[in-house]
Amino acid sequence: MAQPVPRKLIVLGDSGVLGWGDPEEGGWCERLRRHWMGLPGGPVVYPLGVRGDGLERVAARLEREVACRGELRRQLPHGILLAVGLNDSARVGRPDGRAQLDGDGFLFGLQQLIRQALALAPVFVLGLTPVDEAVMPYAGVLWYSLAAVQHYESLLEEACLEANVPFLSLLPSLRADPHWLHWLDGDGLHLNSEGHRQVYGRLRQWPALLQWAGLEPVSVATPLA
Repeated sequence: MAQPVPRKLIVLGDSGVLGWGDPEEGGWCERLRRHWMGLPGGPVVYPLGVRGDGLERVAARLEREVACRGELRRQLPHGILLAVGLNDSARVGRPDGRAQLDGDGFLFGLQQLIRQALALAPVFVLGLTPVDEAVMPYAGVLWYSLAAVQHYESLLEEACLEANVPFLSLLPSLRADPHWLHWLDGDGLHLNSEGHRQVYGRLRQWPALLQWAGLEPVSVATPLA
């Protein structure tokens, strides 16, 4: 009997997708890939992160990345997860310098990217992670701020609501924990191993993604009073 073709998820984004900062387990996307690989019928995950990528670079490689990962019988992947926006929020040269991609341009480009991606497969969008303003600038030239990250995450949510695309917000829940600064690498931008674990924990419990994957949420036992 022929084996069912596993679902395939393309994950497009920046260094967060690449797993930068997590020498222990390779980042939140790699953790998800390994977890699903160990489940019967679990989807195949392709982590396609490039350090420094912003919205425009991700959009430029969307169709090429998707088209060459059909894997079996020239099939297209069954889902696309976008994790982008943090690099676009940075100011160049000084705290009040120009943004790498201003908010209006980011929203317009994101709307286009989502439309293009939806023509290929169901789309999911991941929110942004916090930064440590105290150690900016990053690489001596890029200034990241919490206010800008919050604004760009709100633009992600706006575009997803408009397109009826599932969106997983990260920033509020991560910052709600008093230890969130300890989840960042020393550069103030990238997550460390614990930060990637925190994102992975939220991602693997995301109802929209689990429904797409045909998986049940992992239940957590509640201690008896």
